[in-house]
Amino acid sequence: MAEIVLDVEVRERTGTGGARAARNAGKLPGVLYGGDKAPVPIAVSLNEFRKALYTGKLAGHLVTLKHGTETQKVIAKAIDFHPVTDVPVHFDLYRVDEHQKIKINVVAHFINHELSPGLKKGGTLNVVRHEVELWAPADHIPEDLVFDLTGLEIGDTVRVSAVKLPEGVSPTVGRDFVIATVAATGGMGADEATTEA
Repeated sequence: MAEIVLDVEVRERTGTGGARAARNAGKLPGVLYGGDKAPVPIAVSLNEFRKALYTGKLAGHLVTLKHGTETQKVIAKAIDFHPVTDVPVHFDLYRVDEHQKIKINVVAHFINHELSPGLKKGGTLNVVRHEVELWAPADHIPEDLVFDLTGLEIGDTVRVSAVKLPEGVSPTVGRDFVIATVAATGGMGADEATTEA
């Protein structure tokens, strides 16, 4: 995977006026924070940011921030979008050490729907958590968590222990919580669901 590098500049003006001026210049305003340093208002080319965003490797991943000749590792922690146009309007970057453990949300994906008897019988997958909050080293954040639905019947649950996490990665919650369930649909009567299950 190619490393994402964001070439930023420090914004002189802050607040709403400064953010508007940056956007009018074709730049996206943001803030760099974290570590033992004060927050710094920054801006990046909107086109450059959108290219990085659409790779799917920007949000929640380790990226390199470049300012002149200086570089540092950061995590994109928050990206705000315009409610109508869906264009990015602001972003937050968090300073990290490459091997530092950080708290991060990782998306949950589900595979093998067609191999679940419960779903084949008309059940539905009820997703309880679309993301799982993890502790992970900044340089080893999982792309996603993939849960296999093979063999699941109506009434079965998918718990976080169903996925093998990389070494050094663990959920922030210390119990085996539910990610999803295979549930009977509203059209199935309780007796029918029990019989089929």
